Amino acid sequence: MEDISPAREDERDWQIDEQRRLELCATEPIRTPGRIQGHGTLLGIDEPTQTVVLASENADRWLGQRLRDLGNDTLTWTVLHGAAVDPVRVEFDGQMQDVIVHRGTEPLLVELEPIVPGLEYVRTGVVTAIQDLAPLTDADELRTFAARRLKEITGFDRVMCYHFHPDGHGEIVADEREPDMEPYLGLHFPASDIPSQARALYIEKRSRAIVDTDDPGLAVLSLLPEAPIADLGLTELRAVSPHHLQFMRNMGQASTVSFGLVIQDELVGLFTCAHRTVRRLPPLLRRSIEVLASQVAMQLASANEIKRLRRQLEARERRASIVAPLYGRGVPAEILVGGVKTVLDVIPADGAYLRIGGSIHSAGTAPSERSMSRILDELPPAPFVSDSLPLEHPEFAVELPGVAGLAAVPLLEDGDWLVFVRGEVAQEVAWLGDQGAANREHALSPRRSFSAWRESATGRSAPWGPHLEDILELGEDIRSTLAQRAQAELAELAWRDALTGLHNRRFLQDRLDELLAEEVVGVGVVFIDLDGFKLVNDTHGHEAGDAVLVAVGQRLTASARSSDLVVRWGGDEFVIVCLGVDDERAHDVAARAIASLEAPIAVESQTVAITASAGVATAGARITTTELLDAADSAMYRAKRAGKGRVSG
Repeated sequence: MEDISPAREDERDWQIDEQRRLELCATEPIRTPGRIQGHGTLLGIDEPTQTVVLASENADRWLGQRLRDLGNDTLTWTVLHGAAVDPVRVEFDGQMQDVIVHRGTEPLLVELEPIVPGLEYVRTGVVTAIQDLAPLTDADELRTFAARRLKEITGFDRVMCYHFHPDGHGEIVADEREPDMEPYLGLHFPASDIPSQARALYIEKRSRAIVDTDDPGLAVLSLLPEAPIADLGLTELRAVSPHHLQFMRNMGQASTVSFGLVIQDELVGLFTCAHRTVRRLPPLLRRSIEVLASQVAMQLASANEIKRLRRQLEARERRASIVAPLYGRGVPAEILVGGVKTVLDVIPADGAYLRIGGSIHSAGTAPSERSMSRILDELPPAPFVSDSLPLEHPEFAVELPGVAGLAAVPLLEDGDWLVFVRGEVAQEVAWLGDQGAANREHALSPRRSFSAWRESATGRSAPWGPHLEDILELGEDIRSTLAQRAQAELAELAWRDALTGLHNRRFLQDRLDELLAEEVVGVGVVFIDLDGFKLVNDTHGHEAGDAVLVAVGQRLTASARSSDLVVRWGGDEFVIVCLGVDDERAHDVAARAIASLEAPIAVESQTVAITASAGVATAGARITTTELLDAADSAMYRAKRAGKGRVSG
């Protein structure tokens, strides 16, 4: 039986309660509460008859009335013709109100909010804020700057920016507050604080205001008692869950307004403005801040994409450095886990295993190879990953003492695996309030206190995060390379060069024989020889030399046309066969090939500069393969004598 420490037992208890809270939240009718907040008015209009069939209880006298009976031509015109969502200023019931019409709803929903004196002008500050944040590229700086400016614009006591992690829980990544308020920056909160159905609403409607946490709200009355309760998901005035209102009161918040950060239809975060007394922003200001939040989301998306591409490029370069030598004749186990540079230079882990051809090899700090082999025998042939092995797979943890993280990918043959392991890392998470039962009235009620509460998590490694993708791609690269290597070894004496994967001399001679026998028009040959390649082998070693030859073959292939044939003639000599060319076009192919080798080639931790000389010859009448190749070879030597790194015909 697993030995569970008191700390781990407490962790499991509150996580079980958290799951129950999420299940409860999922049942709440947040889109159809049947009530609105008490500071406004809601009307539902049956469009065919222009009759008020829905009304908040402060406007129940209008139920059953036609629009024209309201005695307000401006309101009637706005309802019939006004633009959706954008508010229109109308005098109604003796005061100026902002009217918002929600086109496409049934019945047609119309909201009225009394104007907020003195706050109309501040939306102009949003434009300046957007201009000021536009140059920012650092995500933390961007969110902090935006929160600071939102606090200045709105006058709220506190403005926070939330970031949602992949597992659903959130983190406060910006916290601009009054000096006397408790700091929340860096604290985490559980997913149930903002459950999934609440988050989904921010995809449809980018802001949400809660004006008064003590407001009992107003019931929505209907002339259609058998009709479904109206969906108020898109409205500004939708009433709030009593559970959430209690949560806000426990936090000392009398009012809030939140703005979604949405990237590719996913809510990645929120700006939440909170105030200790009742405070309401006018609709136009809320709309302006929605634009600011959208700008922040776009810049975050751009920053994230740049970061992802940069990391992807660096990871690809690291993978190439360890995989390229597999194209040579070296033993895969020695290349991947047995050399000075191993797969641990590609993937940060404590240890690595490679099981290939029935034998297992390890690098770094790795427990028993025999124990790992027993585990691999039990795994299905699919990627396996865990960063909490003692919690998720205690039967494996027993075999691998000290290992908390394990990531494994199958390779080419059945039973072949690449595996990475990580040791346990003591992790401490600072939560927004004690998550345990002692901080609640009962398991499903809101927390009483929100002071920082630190939880120590055991039995886990550092999360694999984006390195999991690197592991999968490294496994794919190794599989692909080993497959190519196997094919090349089988065809080495026939058509393929084992090192570069290019066609070899035998294939070239047979192909040219066919082309010349068929009297194909426009056959050209480019003969390429690397300049001073022996120095590369002498200076950097033959494995580095092999990697250079592989890179040269790849660059020549990339520079050639799709109709060209790139061949490794032998040693450091390559041939390109061109179809449909005259002398000028054949020279163009040769020039591109030579130019493709100008950039230094990365080999392990260094770069190798290489140049090449090329000779060009085109087929005339009744020329043989040997004569055509000899002509190109002679032209190549003329290029070397003329100074190397050039083309001669």
